[in-house]
Amino acid sequence: MGDMIDSAGVPHFSGLRLEALRLSSSTPSSPSSAKAASYSGSPALLSSPVDAAKQPFVIGVSGGTASGKTTVCDMIIQQLHDHRVVLVNQDSFYRGLTAEESERVQDYNFDHPDAFDTEQLLECMNQLKSGQSVNVPIYDFKNHRRCSESFRKVNASDVIILEGILVFHDQRVRDLMDMKIFVDTDADIRLARRIRRDTVERGRDVNSVLEQYGRFVKPAFDDFVLPSKKYADVIIPRGGDNHVAIDLIVQHIRTKLGQHDLCKIYPNVYVIHSTFQIRGMHTLIRDKDITTPDFVFYSDRLIRLVVEHGLGHLPFTEKQVVTPTGSVYTGVDFCKKLCGVSIVRSGESMENALRACCKGIKIGKILIHREGDNGQQLIYEKLPKDIAERRVLLLDPVLGTGNCANQAIDLLIRKGVPENRIIFLNLISAPEGIHTVCKRFPAVKIVTSEIDIGLNEEYRVIPGLGEFGDRYFGTDN
Repeated sequence: MGDMIDSAGVPHFSGLRLEALRLSSSTPSSPSSAKAASYSGSPALLSSPVDAAKQPFVIGVSGGTASGKTTVCDMIIQQLHDHRVVLVNQDSFYRGLTAEESERVQDYNFDHPDAFDTEQLLECMNQLKSGQSVNVPIYDFKNHRRCSESFRKVNASDVIILEGILVFHDQRVRDLMDMKIFVDTDADIRLARRIRRDTVERGRDVNSVLEQYGRFVKPAFDDFVLPSKKYADVIIPRGGDNHVAIDLIVQHIRTKLGQHDLCKIYPNVYVIHSTFQIRGMHTLIRDKDITTPDFVFYSDRLIRLVVEHGLGHLPFTEKQVVTPTGSVYTGVDFCKKLCGVSIVRSGESMENALRACCKGIKIGKILIHREGDNGQQLIYEKLPKDIAERRVLLLDPVLGTGNCANQAIDLLIRKGVPENRIIFLNLISAPEGIHTVCKRFPAVKIVTSEIDIGLNEEYRVIPGLGEFGDRYFGTDN
């Protein structure tokens, strides 16, 4: 076995096709520049909010040969049983060997980046990310070629796991991933597992496995796999035996799956956790035939939830109190310097919920002209004189274009309120408005109960809920 390992020092093919190694032949043509260029760089932000909502969560799992990558993937899939999860193996995208290469298969490096058809891998992954089904090739490891008539159909899913030894090598592939996991396992354990796998599952003898490991597998690990470890977001020692690490990863994935894509782009955007109760209340207030009393009742319930969630983002100080039993309870004390500012007049519908949560809170008002001037003309403002010393909860139930919100935030900043002390509370938000506010004021937190599809040609939120102020105050007739 030592002789086999020592053979790592002898010259070995880099995984390029054998005809490329002949001195008399020219270098094979590279993939077309047009096809390669179509996948270069980071994926652009989605052009439409509808597409953004369908974006799956992509996980890359890399590590040395037989490190336990597949076991880790299987454990993640099992724990995410209530989501649609698909596994894509990089091994499926091996290039088929030519007849001449098959005759000298012992000299072909299957662990080199050039052994994979990365362009086809990118094509399949991009189709899956866009919500399309794809046919993934099936590779025959005994004959070292693809099954020409057989494919594995992979459907669009909530989570896509891409597994392989070199999935972190190409930046274009890395850029498709939302999470990158490296499975780190001892080299001796990996070798033992590889011997068992290749002899039992792939019909090879022990000597050929050891020779391949010494000539190709170990050098490729040192040259390509191990250096890609630096790109990992999470490193799992001991692979599938590390249940704690896998449980933490699954918890993180569940959190991300519960987030709107805009929350991944802007960490200052928060959507309250959706339940059937919240969805039911949204269904009621969005119904055009609901009565005004019912609209006010269910809107107030939702507003209260948004306000409570927004208050949870305020700083707290530790405080101890003595309970009636004589015990000491360690808790927190509420933020003292606080005020609300409503954008007249829809924002005034949120004042009662804020007063119910914060006894005696000061509330200011800002009136901004919304029609014909794209929401950018200040008409009236009345704010607490010491507002620069307070944290501000800005109130407006609907975030549409974001122009009105930006005007209000700009006024607060000019009054001396630091940007990071402003929390903008609303019931529904359009993605366009979130982009507008977050790009200009990245430190302002936005708390909402739902993010809608977008704006129509009349700049109204779709599906939306109409003119909130008119419906709430009964002036829509």
